[in-house]
Amino acid sequence: MEDLARAMKVRSPHRVAVTALAGGLFLASPVAAQSDDRGTMAQRIDSIARAAVAGVPLSGLALAVVRGEDTLALVGLGNANLEWPAPVTPETVFRIGSLTKQFTAAAILQLAEQGQVDLDAEVTRYVPEFDAQGHRVTLRHLLSHTSGITSYTSLGERWRTRVRADLTQTEMLDLFQHEPFEFEPGDRFQYSNSGYFLLGMIIERVSGTTYGGYLAANIFAPLGMRDTRYCDTRATVARRAEGYVRVQDGFVNDEPISMTQPFAAGALCSTARDLLTWERALHGGRVVSSASYGQMVSPFVLNDGSLTEYGFGLAISELDAYRVVNHSGGINGFSSHLSYFPDADLTIVALSNTEGASLWNVARDIARTALGTMPAEPEDRTLPPEQRERYVGNYDAANANIRVFTENDHLWAQITGQAPFRLLYQGGQRFVAEFDHSIELRFVARGRHVVEFSLVQGNRVRRALRVPF
Repeated sequence: MEDLARAMKVRSPHRVAVTALAGGLFLASPVAAQSDDRGTMAQRIDSIARAAVAGVPLSGLALAVVRGEDTLALVGLGNANLEWPAPVTPETVFRIGSLTKQFTAAAILQLAEQGQVDLDAEVTRYVPEFDAQGHRVTLRHLLSHTSGITSYTSLGERWRTRVRADLTQTEMLDLFQHEPFEFEPGDRFQYSNSGYFLLGMIIERVSGTTYGGYLAANIFAPLGMRDTRYCDTRATVARRAEGYVRVQDGFVNDEPISMTQPFAAGALCSTARDLLTWERALHGGRVVSSASYGQMVSPFVLNDGSLTEYGFGLAISELDAYRVVNHSGGINGFSSHLSYFPDADLTIVALSNTEGASLWNVARDIARTALGTMPAEPEDRTLPPEQRERYVGNYDAANANIRVFTENDHLWAQITGQAPFRLLYQGGQRFVAEFDHSIELRFVARGRHVVEFSLVQGNRVRRALRVPF
């Protein structure tokens, strides 16, 4: 449930830089795994977690780290409720935001295995009232974020002014279905919560039950995930955390949101312990077949034959030459991250009741501790003045404007309304953000002119076109 403005936000100097994009893409050179006893490794993981809680800061953090059959961490830090202090535990219930999408994808694949849905069928077979505007949009396009359908969370005030309202599915459809398509389905990747909203509608119509009811009967109960559920704010839920937002002098309560709106894109609640169960069951073949799981963790092939870094409900990237299947989530008052490293059988779950926390950074540092790798420091090459000028200009990133400019012999970038940050030149047409090396800008030139760039962080890729080009 993130947007670009939140993803690129840089706080003022006395606050911590925050990114909300899912899954870091930082390819570093692998080094030999360092031998380390379990006790020392567990201490290092504990130190990373405690530093995150104290340094960011976070109101609370639940963390689970399992390598093979060995549980390296299963802990809670901080408070689940700041007003009536209650400590976080591995059984604390958090909103998990966009981690919901992998459950939605798995549910669709279960129905496909039963012959109840066809992944290559058009959405209008199941939701005939959806206005496809003459485009052929399939379930595969929805699952892979390649549909071109505008995400309702990118509609600005038109959505934000109604975020507290319990909207019907018809009213939600009306929010986004008549917006012009961003591109022809299958042409490129662009994260769309609208696509996953539609998948939730399809699950309900095909199964004859509610989205939450289907997941409870077909996933949560069979796996013993007793604390995972649709996040109905009216229900009484044992050990449910309150959500918070950081401000200069502490925390404030999060802004209310009707859970009718995130729906199949981000409306689930879960615990660190339950998500460990989920991850093991998913890659272990207990949720969908190995063929279906293969689709979830395989890059989607675009119309031009190029590959995305996203499958169905899951991102695929690398960290220090290790494959990682991951996703992050962000929703009012909460942040989440789940990573699985198949080559090392390593699972990391991080949940916080603090909005906008970059839990991927925590997971990344923990992964490197468990994997025994060391990050390569990014380069900061020198660009001659005439080459720097090629990149200077304004770039339109659909729902945000990004200005690239020079200052003190360096290139800088600034999203409208946010603080600027310096770009470190990596060679070719590549730059990374100084404040977070997992944010990468890949520029594209035509002849002598730079015409666009891709903003990349893990599974999230945003295209920014130069104005007036």
